[in-house]
Amino acid sequence: MDLFAVGEIVKTRGLRGCLKVLCYVETNNTFAELEFVYIEISSGKKNRFVLRKIDVSGKILFIELEGIPDVESAQALVGCKVFCRRICKKNCLRENITGGILSDLMFTMKNGKYIGKIESVFPTGSNDVYVCKGEEREILLPAIADVIRKIDVNRRVMIVRLLEGL
Repeated sequence: MDLFAVGEIVKTRGLRGCLKVLCYVETNNTFAELEFVYIEISSGKKNRFVLRKIDVSGKILFIELEGIPDVESAQALVGCKVFCRRICKKNCLRENITGGILSDLMFTMKNGKYIGKIESVFPTGSNDVYVCKGEEREILLPAIADVIRKIDVNRRVMIVRLLEGL
């Protein structure tokens, strides 16, 4: 199954098991059609949960899941990552340049050398950071103009310039 990380559960809200999720991707209306999400409860194991309710507030998602009826059940999920399916039909996210499609992009440097694929995106105070996993190592790429030189959505290629130390 082709999943990508869309956020992390940062805390609970209320007494009915609502979870606050810090979202890694643009939220506009991309979450409106989701019926379920996957949560990584233990290392590598992802459990599927049916969404009862989802509210979007900027980079924050408030979600309620079937099987998570109260704050005690919800508290056990704090710190877990939330995943969605990448292949888009009714039960996954529509592709957009700041979300799901990034995890399909290859990275190339100016010389055309392939360095990996985006595994996830996470926000920082000033900009997003793309986690690029290659054959040799994992590289964290800040989403800034000095690093991200060009994105070709049709070819699914991102041209990057690695800064000193990356």
